[in-house]
Amino acid sequence: MNWVGIDIGGANLKAADGAGWAAHRSFALWKEPDRLAARLVELLEPAAERGRVAVTMTGELADCFASKAAGVRWILEAVRRAVRGARVRVYRNDGELVSVEQALAAPLAVAAANWHALAAFAARYAAGPALLLDVGSTTTDIIPLVNGCPAGEGRDDVGRLLHGELVYTGVERSPVCAVAPRVVPYRGRRCPPAQELFATMRDVYLTLGQLAEEPACHETADGRPATRAAAVRRLARVLCADPSQFTARDAARLAESVAAAQARLIARAVGQVGTRMPSPPETWLAAGHGDFLVRAVQERAGYGGPTRYLSDVLGPRLSRVATAHALAVLARERSG
Repeated sequence: MNWVGIDIGGANLKAADGAGWAAHRSFALWKEPDRLAARLVELLEPAAERGRVAVTMTGELADCFASKAAGVRWILEAVRRAVRGARVRVYRNDGELVSVEQALAAPLAVAAANWHALAAFAARYAAGPALLLDVGSTTTDIIPLVNGCPAGEGRDDVGRLLHGELVYTGVERSPVCAVAPRVVPYRGRRCPPAQELFATMRDVYLTLGQLAEEPACHETADGRPATRAAAVRRLARVLCADPSQFTARDAARLAESVAAAQARLIARAVGQVGTRMPSPPETWLAAGHGDFLVRAVQERAGYGGPTRYLSDVLGPRLSRVATAHALAVLARERSG
């Protein structure tokens, strides 16, 4: 019997059954935590199998919760309400699938454990030591794989940040001023950016054509559509410029510079992780909504070896919810 894997983030809900079905919905958990159970019901309604559910999460870090432990409790109670009668298991950061009661007894052990689930699944696609880069909309995970298993030094968010295994930067939600805080280019000069949430990396990659336009999406810095034209206007504000002072060409140059800065940021963390591996990675695995950034990271990290993209292995639709898919597969395999 198949399981449904659910990955509950602060900005996105993802689900998959490990057999081809997948669903993804944007959901600002920090704005509407009371609606989580209802949104999960909507997410899972098309799934053929809902009797066995495996859960992982990162949404517990949302600032609507007083603590991560409180966030875990809130999320798991919402899951219970959404899947009444289902058998629910929660993925722990040591790779175990535990009951809701066990998870509630030690909530920090299930907080942000999704990286481990994806790595445990993805390791099957690499022989020898490997490095998994999962570049998402909000964060980037850099996970060493040794002997077919995740081999990171950190377990929780704090430890993983300290060891370079979690880089809190992604291809959509990260503010431009956080990625390039000192200077950005403007007509042959170097200009300090406004330290304000005027634009995000979604605007950078919309401008560069590496993310598709989504006119119906308003999860942007100014609440206007996720289109290329609107992205250019948002990037203008990074320089406190009026549209008459900032052209599409100016936007392209600024976007290229900021994208390069993000690639360097991730590459530095890759170097930090790689030096602790017993031997250099023979393969890189690329995953996530921002896997297009991996090649630029490799160039800066000096890696020229083979790379396997989960989007090629799974297809674009399943790759978009790779952690949920991984969780469903692992739950099926481990339940016999």
